[in-house]
Amino acid sequence: MAKEKDVKEKDAKEKDAKEKDAKEKVAKDKVAKDKPKKADEKPTKKTVDEDLRHIVRILNTDLAGKKQVHMALTGIKGVGRRCAKLFTDRAGVDPFATLGLLPDSEIDKLKKVVEEDANSILPSWMVNRRGDIETGTDIHVMGMDLNMTLREDLDLMKKMRSYKGIRHERGLRVRGQRTRSSGRTGAIVGVSRKALPAAAAPAAKE
Repeated sequence: MAKEKDVKEKDAKEKDAKEKDAKEKVAKDKVAKDKPKKADEKPTKKTVDEDLRHIVRILNTDLAGKKQVHMALTGIKGVGRRCAKLFTDRAGVDPFATLGLLPDSEIDKLKKVVEEDANSILPSWMVNRRGDIETGTDIHVMGMDLNMTLREDLDLMKKMRSYKGIRHERGLRVRGQRTRSSGRTGAIVGVSRKALPAAAAPAAKE
């Protein structure tokens, strides 16, 4: 009788444990259904604005449209942050706006200022070519014109056989730097030392 009683109690406990597990499982499934998904709360990727132009062309240079206006303008050779700030102020454009989201009218204003009015906007101490050789005026050279002007200046120095022109021509340091230890190029390797006179050798041994 005692054994039958123990078996019945054991079966009752197992039955209660199974019912408890089943209730807990149902409660968890209900909570999981009610809980919103993470994908609904936060999108995995930011939606890119369809109106954004990724490339804006000013002064024959492709500028990044995702950058702010004053930083994107520095992509033009010869334009720094100070020049870019003056250009945006004259054009009436917000320097911290995204370049690719600007309307066409503001981009046209910016183009006109950079391409046509740069020399009149910048003060004489800020331009990069004061006292031009041909015109004698102070001008600011930008974009591809800057590379061409530099090349022409180097060619002129080489033709007139000035010291700087000859150094440029030979590929040597131009601004008075030392060349004994640095700037050593070419096929010669090692240090060449003067040979000791034949008579000095026995004297040294004595």
